[in-house]
Amino acid sequence: MTPKHEKQEFVTVLVRDPRTQKEDSWHSYIDYEIFIHTNSMCFTRKTSCVRRRFREFVWLRQRLQSNAVLIQLPELPSKTPFFNMNNPHHVDHRRQGLQEFLENRKKWDSSLCGPVKGDVCRILQDALLLSDSRLHLFLQTQLSPEDMEACVSGQTKYSVADAIHEFASLNRRFPIEDEERKKGKNDADSDSESSSSGLRPSDDSISCGCKASPASEES
Repeated sequence: MTPKHEKQEFVTVLVRDPRTQKEDSWHSYIDYEIFIHTNSMCFTRKTSCVRRRFREFVWLRQRLQSNAVLIQLPELPSKTPFFNMNNPHHVDHRRQGLQEFLENRKKWDSSLCGPVKGDVCRILQDALLLSDSRLHLFLQTQLSPEDMEACVSGQTKYSVADAIHEFASLNRRFPIEDEERKKGKNDADSDSESSSSGLRPSDDSISCGCKASPASEES
């Protein structure tokens, strides 16, 4: 096959559908749906959907930066005491910032509370960052940061691939992936993972095939 006939790799990422989750009668937080669709061989699943909260994005950026100190990562929207989860503008402003963080098309200037031009890496296109298993677990499973750390350090009975496949098998299949399976692409996207892997599903609420992360009071 000549290069001009080769499929160009793409990664589509959407941060959407912010929802308020209650931890108890006093504390609530907002999580966001992260939708991924890709044909990249770097990803175990070609389509996935998870829910993550702001502090988990903070954890991800810290871990990625510590493992790639020479790479300039995009900034997250600033954490501000004036953030009001009942204000649709505040919530959507943060959602846009999280979207920009994963898309890496713009640099988020916290002092200006908005994106500005800047030379920063693209997280989902950078080979070094894509080699970090934490990124894949963050995007394609509902494991907590503690469980992700345990998984990548080999302290769990399940591997990174096990965790991703198991989460997919617990959620409905996407039509796009069903079509790919019919075309014989079921090797990489197989859902057949043994229940003896030791991986336990999160006990959070299910939303559109996704599960909300464990709660605390920060949004």
